[in-house]
Amino acid sequence: MKKLTSIKISTEEKKSLIKLVKGRNTSQKVVLRAKIILSYDDGKKQETITKELSTNRKTVSKWLHRYASGGIESIMKDLPRKGRIPKITDEKEKELIETTLNKKPKGATHWSTRTMAKHMGVSKMTVQRLWKKYNIKPHLVKNFKISNDKNFVEKLRDVVGLYLNPPEKAVVISVDEKSQIQALDRTQPSLPLKKGRAGTMTHDYKRNGTTTLFAAMNVLNGKVIGECFPRHTHKEFLKFLKKIDKEISKELDLHIVIDNYSTHKKDEVNQWLKKHPRFKMHFIPTSSS
Repeated sequence: MKKLTSIKISTEEKKSLIKLVKGRNTSQKVVLRAKIILSYDDGKKQETITKELSTNRKTVSKWLHRYASGGIESIMKDLPRKGRIPKITDEKEKELIETTLNKKPKGATHWSTRTMAKHMGVSKMTVQRLWKKYNIKPHLVKNFKISNDKNFVEKLRDVVGLYLNPPEKAVVISVDEKSQIQALDRTQPSLPLKKGRAGTMTHDYKRNGTTTLFAAMNVLNGKVIGECFPRHTHKEFLKFLKKIDKEISKELDLHIVIDNYSTHKKDEVNQWLKKHPRFKMHFIPTSSS
């Protein structure tokens, strides 16, 4: 750094520096820089300024030179720093990405930033930066199952068509069953909520076997028709279809969206559906036909 000769500070500049020192919103690093300039303008040597402001000689010298070359604006903010030059070449970057995608480490299911860094001879942060750049996440796995239903396309079009092109004078209902529901009951009657007392119930319960909930949701308005049965056979399913038939106006056709459970395709069910043509079944494609 060149030897500092002299600094010329005008009256206006001195007022501005004093204002910076006394300003409540001035950052402390700018206050220190302004004090260095004012102290030097008062004729103090750099060694004295260093001791009075509890800083080091290098800092004092740096900001005096900055002020001499750029004025007040030069002490208001730091100079832009040079970015770190990437040490990894394009070829190395390509090799790292291809290794991540096409190879696996020994004794592990996927690469970690540390194992990849050790394998490629780079830093962990370099691996992390490149994986972020290419949106690669070796630790994540998403599950999928391609349907092997022979009539997958036909069923898909049939069900999706109900939503894209709703039938006129008809109701679309989604039907499903929830089986093996635990039918539990408290061993003693519960007490209701009262002022100053929370509702109470016994900590233990008794089992009453299981039940199956049959439910049908009107896709248009969300209304649900439901009923519980002790078993889960085609007979109960047929009873539930009859319940739906009673509750929905006879003037409307019924489009039932349902899964491929075997009880939905029994001969008794098919025979009943033939006698009630307003019921139109739409089976959802599944992983097995």
